[in-house]
Amino acid sequence: MKVVVIGGTGLIGSKLVGKLNEHGHEAVAAAPNTGVNTLTGEGLAEVLKGASVVVDVSNSPSWEDEAVLTFFRTSTANLLQAEAEAGVTHHVALSVVGTDRLQESGYFRAKQAQEELIKASGMPYSIVHATQFFEFIKGIADISTDGDTVHLSSAKFQPIYSDDVAAAVGRTAVGAPVNGVVEIAGPEVFQLDELIRKTLADANDARTVVTDPKAPYSGAQLQETTLLPGPDAHIAETKLSDWMARQQ
Repeated sequence: MKVVVIGGTGLIGSKLVGKLNEHGHEAVAAAPNTGVNTLTGEGLAEVLKGASVVVDVSNSPSWEDEAVLTFFRTSTANLLQAEAEAGVTHHVALSVVGTDRLQESGYFRAKQAQEELIKASGMPYSIVHATQFFEFIKGIADISTDGDTVHLSSAKFQPIYSDDVAAAVGRTAVGAPVNGVVEIAGPEVFQLDELIRKTLADANDARTVVTDPKAPYSGAQLQETTLLPGPDAHIAETKLSDWMARQQ
């Protein structure tokens, strides 16, 4: 089947396109650098011709509250309208475990708005909620840094390898729409502060991690289980230590 991947040149999108093509599907990467812009609608009608499935793994170029909300609302509305006109029969979107519990954050309010548009559209859909990717662990430290100190909660954290995310999204895309949410997570649960402390130490990074129950995560305070998936989540195989060993 023809599957259009919005955000298809990014970390997850490029891996997803490769996996779908390996399995005999016609996967097309759609992004501003391929002439497709979901914010303006440019190139959408053309790229969606003959498509059965659209997978949206795109992200906002700005995480400022108003900008990110505008991005997800506008791009999702444009995409859903173009899909309906093209006869697409399955819309798949990648979102984040805990989105509905992180509404103090402008970013997660925008992701929630995206999900609500999809659910209300009448388009058969599947939303994949993933935990944070291994590749972004250092980024969590960076956005939580003040001077030489990293302030982090001790909330539980169950990160996942991006390859495993792409595989799960691919399986969802070629399956029947679930008209609901599928959760995916890595195989191990850590404490966020302890994991970042060890990650920085292993990288000979001199920053000090301070455990702070009120430390924000993308602007939202965390409870112990805010970032954890539910009991029915699909648990991926790749352990963090195995992934880190490959980065050496």
